[in-house]
Amino acid sequence: MENSINRELNKIKRSIISHQPEQEIFSGVVDSFLNQIQPFVTKNKEYQNLGIIKRLFEPNRIIQFRISWLNEKGKEELNRGYRVQFTNALGPYKGGLRFHPSVNLDILKFLAFEQSLKNSLTGLQLGAAKGGADFNPADYNEQDVMRFCQAFAASFYTFTGKNEDVPAGDIGVGEREIGYIFGYTNKLKDSFGGDYTGKNYFSGGSKLRPQSTAYGCLYFLAEMFNYNNLKLNGKTVNISGSGNVALYACEKALDMGLKVQTLSDSSGVVYAKNGISSEMLDFTMKLKFEKRGRISELAEKYNLEFSEDKKPWNYPCDIALPCATQNELEKHDAENLKENGCIAVVEGANMPCTHDAVKVFHKINILYAPGKASNAGGVSVSAFEMAQNSTGYRWTIEKLEKRLKETMHTIHDQCVKYGGKVGKHPNYLKGADIGGFVRLYNAMRNQGVQ
Repeated sequence: MENSINRELNKIKRSIISHQPEQEIFSGVVDSFLNQIQPFVTKNKEYQNLGIIKRLFEPNRIIQFRISWLNEKGKEELNRGYRVQFTNALGPYKGGLRFHPSVNLDILKFLAFEQSLKNSLTGLQLGAAKGGADFNPADYNEQDVMRFCQAFAASFYTFTGKNEDVPAGDIGVGEREIGYIFGYTNKLKDSFGGDYTGKNYFSGGSKLRPQSTAYGCLYFLAEMFNYNNLKLNGKTVNISGSGNVALYACEKALDMGLKVQTLSDSSGVVYAKNGISSEMLDFTMKLKFEKRGRISELAEKYNLEFSEDKKPWNYPCDIALPCATQNELEKHDAENLKENGCIAVVEGANMPCTHDAVKVFHKINILYAPGKASNAGGVSVSAFEMAQNSTGYRWTIEKLEKRLKETMHTIHDQCVKYGGKVGKHPNYLKGADIGGFVRLYNAMRNQGVQ
């Protein structure tokens, strides 16, 4: 029987890869996931319904639409928009919108599938989706960004709703973009709805939402160190990126007594051997959130090392927090981290470490937390924002932080429960995959074939 189940699971894997050979990223995620859950499925008969397992990888709906809009010069521009509504077995579709030239269906399917596991792990009533457009806000002025966001909303608003699909932000979509999309959606629907999270506080947003992914990541790090009997205070941290996740991760790391040494953007990396101070962080937040400047300006102002050629992983550290984008930390970077004394890697971005890099971490006993577990703080606080919008009652920041810590603790427990060991540490990747799978599978089984 065991061999039969293994053969069927391998057949599912081959079928997905052969039917969409152009979607290499999504196929790679499916391959990795099935490898992680296969031993669990073969040993547990109640999780051997192959029909349900096949449906795990097939989105409920893929929406693709044209976005035509006029820029400030009156010239028509054309972009392509997407929404991959992966599953609503656990709640309304939930996941971010990404505005970036690299956006395509392969990336969005991979992100939406990972979102389904992440949202399942939280224990909250959240389905999974991902979407966006091949538009880069950095290339346009404020008025053009607003025009594009309104055009996006006009093409997409019929698919949103507090019980249907509740998007949030992602790369290229921050509080500003969400505000424009949310406002225009309200105008088109002639109602004030809870269709989006990540809104400005004055528009019904949550006080902690901008910080939540980063704070959750640091809380998960603390759970890991506590469980593995490691001292966290005073450790050195290298962070990639300089967006919301990276900068608020830096903020929380400083609060926790850690020494942050690096920040980066597409132009290069800043290295502060003596640590990034609160003053430097405040400067960088204004630089990035208000002026939308380059990270090199931080190095220039405070006489720090700046390199266009290096990555944060080229510098010594105890902890690595990849917070920029997917596949930014490769096998050779993992080997650099090993040589530079790193003991833990916690993903702040969505799947920033390649499969080969993760294999290196596991081989050399570096603690590794996948983003589907460690960066679930963002979607968790989005769920809290949805609850606040539904009741019209605002939670205090103390209550939000308490609930966020509890959620990250729950996710950590799920990872430990299902992951087993890899070397001398818990296998957080395996635990996250199986933990997310179990809850999602049970809900789909309960709801029948659909």
